[in-house]
Amino acid sequence: MRYCCGIDIGASTAKLVIVDEAGRIVGRALRRSGVDYAAAAEQNLAEALATAGLKREDITRTISTGYGRDNVAWSNGRLTEITCHAHGAWFHFRRRITVIDIGAQDSKVIHLDEAGRRSSFKMNRKCAAGTGAFLEEIALRLALNVADLNGLAEQSRKEVTLGSFCTVFTATEILSKIRAGDRVEDIVKGAFRSVVRRIAEMDAVDGDLVMTGGVAAHNPCLVRLVGESFGKPVLVPPDPQLTGALGAALLAMENVPAHRV
Repeated sequence: MRYCCGIDIGASTAKLVIVDEAGRIVGRALRRSGVDYAAAAEQNLAEALATAGLKREDITRTISTGYGRDNVAWSNGRLTEITCHAHGAWFHFRRRITVIDIGAQDSKVIHLDEAGRRSSFKMNRKCAAGTGAFLEEIALRLALNVADLNGLAEQSRKEVTLGSFCTVFTATEILSKIRAGDRVEDIVKGAFRSVVRRIAEMDAVDGDLVMTGGVAAHNPCLVRLVGESFGKPVLVPPDPQLTGALGAALLAMENVPAHRV
């Protein structure tokens, strides 16, 4: 049995998976990327190997992706997040799909045809609005843990509309909403809606709609709002935060030379 590794070092979180020849995840790890991406990669690898009961030399090939992909000295190749998220999503949903990945620093809309070939993509990387960083800023302004946002949004009874797309201006607008007496739950749901509006502006959805990434993993309320905005049910793969790392590992396996008979 051969094993391959995929590591996705995002601006916020480093994710790693080890897959076998059938594409099954046998080891996984994720942690904050921190300021030392190389160290985060090493720690993830050690944890995933221990989970899988494997040794470092058992890994045939590794592909790195994400914001810090160049910081993995032991990878055998580097690929973009677009390629890896697309491949990871296609592994679960083998049909014509549009993949939306809301990352910490950017958001991506990726179109795949019926054969899994990428037909086009768009990225939002010029502004934090519509990204995980926007939600982190909202949490900071409201003195909340970002992990608490979804639960609060689920309790909203009267959604507050936030007029600004700019993260800085929205933060100021939130303070004015608090002074006006709006409930925190309603403000949070309004912030979710603001993210969704920004995503909807990026591109249309072609085929089934799939969401990947940490925002999708931790914020089912936001996922539902995306579905409402596009008028489509949203498909979320197992462990959506690991989709990029999974795609990288699967591509690593596909590029391993076949055994000689």
